[in-house]
Amino acid sequence: MSSVRAFLPKAAPSPSVSTAACVRSHARSGSAVAQGAFWVMARRITLVAACVDAAMLVLFLALGSPILAWMNLVAMAMYATAYWCLGRRLNAPAVALIWVEVLGHAAIGTLLVGWNSGFHYYLLMFIPAIVVSSRWREAIPMLVVLYVTYLGMYAASRHYGVSAPLSETGLWIVQTFNVAVVFAMAAYTARFYYGMVRSAERKLVELATKDSLTGLSNRGHMLALAEHEIARARRSGQHIALIIADIDHFKKINDGRGHEAGDTVLAHTGKLLASLCREQDVVARWGGEEFLILLPATVLASAHDIAERLRSEVAATPVVHGNSCASCSLSLGVTTLAPSESFNTAIARADRALYRSKAEGRNRVTVMA
Repeated sequence: MSSVRAFLPKAAPSPSVSTAACVRSHARSGSAVAQGAFWVMARRITLVAACVDAAMLVLFLALGSPILAWMNLVAMAMYATAYWCLGRRLNAPAVALIWVEVLGHAAIGTLLVGWNSGFHYYLLMFIPAIVVSSRWREAIPMLVVLYVTYLGMYAASRHYGVSAPLSETGLWIVQTFNVAVVFAMAAYTARFYYGMVRSAERKLVELATKDSLTGLSNRGHMLALAEHEIARARRSGQHIALIIADIDHFKKINDGRGHEAGDTVLAHTGKLLASLCREQDVVARWGGEEFLILLPATVLASAHDIAERLRSEVAATPVVHGNSCASCSLSLGVTTLAPSESFNTAIARADRALYRSKAEGRNRVTVMA
């Protein structure tokens, strides 16, 4: 392993982050993630809304309502400006433009063609947007304003009547169009956030079960999988073998060349072990520079052969770090789990075999039944 120290460049130590710390950090950033996703969605919605207004422009020209038709042209310009602002993270002016457009458009449309036109439904689209993008102390006043505006539009439409009435068929077409757009936008919004939640769930599961550096199962996940595999093996009368592997001279790499070099060696070794093992095998980072491999339905002789293949392939595959590369090696201990013994007892025996490999010169496999 001294060759690794000669080739890997020096790097400042970087403290490792535990899985628990990652989970806590991920949880703390949940609000920021949700708000970030909201702004991505908001930009998409502005584009969709501009397309809807283009369709409305044609619709109201066809229905003989030029005031509402050209109002959509103004709305398209406002959405285009909001889209530009959101692309440059000018969120405050973008939100102001969207609020003015939707409230103004809904109010004017309702007063011109009546409450039954369905323009007021667009106000309801603000409810999820307000809740997601704001803290409760900010969201509640905005929701109250939205509620009062909604009731005010209804009262105004009842009091003043219709200023530019459409035919019964035209009114039905406008209402159907508006309801369809609101349904589509609500469905898209729900689907967007559903996808975001599923993605967050996958990340949390990965943080809870995977080692962030190597991508292998972490210690806790290995213990859970081992319990399941042992129970299944005892029901079927099959053998289970264990391999513990330790990177030789790893402390010298960290002390001499820094944690970045050590992380490179760990990631390289973990990826290689995962690629060399069988589909049914479970490979985990057991701790530090140690890896634990659970081999279901495997007798001791076969486990020894697998360990020898792992040892030789790791020794023959160079570690690449920056513009340099070098070799590394593993010491391995192999054992099988007896029918009546605990998993910890078998691990302790594999550990003893591993340390015998270390004592006898490293880069070797020791079997202990």
